[in-house]
Amino acid sequence: MAGIAGNITELVGNTPLVQLRHLPRPAWARVLGKLESGNPSGSVKDRMVLAILRDAESSGALKPGDTVVEASAGNTAISLALLAAALGYRAVVTMPESVPHDRQRVLVHLGAEVRMTDSDQGMAGAQEEARRLAQADGWFFLDQFGSPANARAHQEATAKEILEATGGELDAFVAGVGTGGTITGVGHGLKAALPSVLVVAVEPLRSPLLSRGRVGEHRIPGLGPDFIPPALDRGVIDQIVTVSDEEAARTMRRLMEEEGLFLGLSSGASTVAALRVAQRLGAGKTVVTLWPDSGNRYLNMPA
Repeated sequence: MAGIAGNITELVGNTPLVQLRHLPRPAWARVLGKLESGNPSGSVKDRMVLAILRDAESSGALKPGDTVVEASAGNTAISLALLAAALGYRAVVTMPESVPHDRQRVLVHLGAEVRMTDSDQGMAGAQEEARRLAQADGWFFLDQFGSPANARAHQEATAKEILEATGGELDAFVAGVGTGGTITGVGHGLKAALPSVLVVAVEPLRSPLLSRGRVGEHRIPGLGPDFIPPALDRGVIDQIVTVSDEEAARTMRRLMEEEGLFLGLSSGASTVAALRVAQRLGAGKTVVTLWPDSGNRYLNMPA
């Protein structure tokens, strides 16, 4: 019987690895996915948000009752709202007016204050407003793209969990690039124990900034920001794989229909890349990928 958690923050991390049984072919490497939807808010962002908040508490930058502000229209916003509520902070989230109303309602139900920004300015405008509010009102700016605590959380915890679960028997790690913290932290953590492990970054085909130096519109939420995130260490990346919107959506559906895994679009993208790596490495090898969230945040997408 599982123990009793003192609060929700104790349930962040220690997510399981699940082996794909039907999508990889017999001659390919086995593919394992780290199921991050098992975190309290339903996504991998809990690791980053909690690490940044704890780091700020330790340094004295964040005190009981303080306000934390961040720009996000996705998983980070939900994670911040949930963890701020659990830890006694006020959460303020800035986002463009074009963000679906159901996402806004989730944040309000979690006690966060939502500040809308001009849709024409996109997320850049929301980020600028978050920084302005932090400076003007003395609020703590989460800074998900720049905080060193982001990658450190994955190096100290996520990588360790993968090594323990696999017994150190893995040949490649595949992950999408959003803030850059996951692939940077996990990549360094794995390479410290297994120097020969292959670290593969995934980015949208329509916005191949890392591989081809250009950005564009795409439909894979959480991947492919239109700038190089400060949290990303490109030196840890051995290969970059681009995945189309269509491939990500098709594989997301296949994960649901053939594997019984209710995952999101970025998970579909990372699985596409992991399967390519598995085919190349061949039988007897192990590929680990990371599934950031569940499919319940993509239910409004066309089937």
